[in-house]
Amino acid sequence: MTYGERFVLTLFTRDPDLAAEAERAGVDRIGVDLERLGKDERQSGLATWISDHDEADLEALAARVPARRLFARCNPVHPGSGAEIERLLARGVTTIMLPFFRKAAEVERFVDLVAGRAHPVPLLETAEAAADVEALCRIPGLSEIHVGLNDLRLSLGWRTHFHVLVSKLLERLADQILGAGYRLAIGGVGRAGDDRLPIPADLVLAQYPRLGATGALVSRAFFAGPETPDLVRDITALRARLDEYAACPEAWLAARRRELARLVGAPEA
Repeated sequence: MTYGERFVLTLFTRDPDLAAEAERAGVDRIGVDLERLGKDERQSGLATWISDHDEADLEALAARVPARRLFARCNPVHPGSGAEIERLLARGVTTIMLPFFRKAAEVERFVDLVAGRAHPVPLLETAEAAADVEALCRIPGLSEIHVGLNDLRLSLGWRTHFHVLVSKLLERLADQILGAGYRLAIGGVGRAGDDRLPIPADLVLAQYPRLGATGALVSRAFFAGPETPDLVRDITALRARLDEYAACPEAWLAARRRELARLVGAPEA
């Protein structure tokens, strides 16, 4: 299996038709974003998307998406986490993502609540969680960590999520996560060849093989532009571009990091 074929793509949607198209295109995980607790306060005044998805949306998605692909992002650990996870499992969710934790102990609690009945994915997106990554990588029952760029840059006080993407901090996190034998996912990706974005999508895509990441969200930028994406065509093109970049020399990938750092005004060292 090639790098692009192994790359795990996750799409947030409540739309059953889009979910069915994404399934035909080979998107690996499809489902709802239920995160609410604390998100309005963290991202107040920012041009970020706050989901209006609901647990009930899973019923329509489950009718169009195979169980192996059904996904949900739950709320951070809170007193109602156990009941929330039980409801998601009852609706057939097979991968659950935990957002916005600060300590490995929160992830350990989440993994205990899931209890092997679904695939648990912690979303590392705080400075405190980054500092606790060694403990995170020792939690039994984990095999994957997704690094979220936007909330992490807010937590760090950095200008943009691209500053995180080209940072030495992310390189260290990648080394620790991969060194523990885990799958690493990072942020989100747009369409291959999309140069209409403020930062060319291909320049972002080149960072994934450089860091050893094999997963990402299908970002809102994937759907930007005047025409509606053809997901079968565009997901196929995305995986092909990832294969192309995975075959490039390390020096070429390092040059793409320097180029991205220059464009966003981040340190190039």
